[in-house]
Amino acid sequence: MFELQTINMLLEGIRDTVYMTLTSTLAGYALGLPIGVILAVTDKDGIRPNRIIYRILDVISNILRSIPFLILLIVLIPFTRFVVGKSYGSSATVVPLVICAAPYIGRLVESSLKEVDKGVIEAARSMGASDLDIIFRVMLVEARTSLVTGATIALGTILGYSAMAGTVGGGGLGDIAVRYGYYRYQTDIMVVTVLLIIILFQIFQTIGMKIAKKVEKRK
Repeated sequence: MFELQTINMLLEGIRDTVYMTLTSTLAGYALGLPIGVILAVTDKDGIRPNRIIYRILDVISNILRSIPFLILLIVLIPFTRFVVGKSYGSSATVVPLVICAAPYIGRLVESSLKEVDKGVIEAARSMGASDLDIIFRVMLVEARTSLVTGATIALGTILGYSAMAGTVGGGGLGDIAVRYGYYRYQTDIMVVTVLLIIILFQIFQTIGMKIAKKVEKRK
């Protein structure tokens, strides 16, 4: 059995990991959802095609998504320090997590919106619906199940990134695994932290899929 100090450390690691994951996902959606909507709307098959806007967002999204998270984490250290005043810890990790998550979420949203039946959009258009009405009352509503599923996938991905940030003092369970399991060769702590991350992942995925099923039934 672990000492009380170790148990408290693990509990704090769970708290920090959940904090980083949920905060980064919410902030990532605040940026990624508009990006995804604009990409879907301005695409050549969208309701308002605009090659220039689409191409700019497309290139930016692809560039950010192509950079490995650990490299992005290191590159953004000066910016992170400017935003939160330090470059280590759970709060500091949220900054690169959001920047990494936003374009990924934008692509998920774009994919979900493109799944909406074109006939439904055309029917709304024929009834005099404006572009904003089509976006908020048709596309986002019709794609809600896919959007929730995408959010669940994004949550799991960001959880993995938050654990990865532990290699550079990012806090949470990943940081504990690196400091104790890797540098101090305490295999028992390494195994427990990995199991805790897996459990958190399963909890997030289970809750997300249940919400998606309930949303699907309400259609």
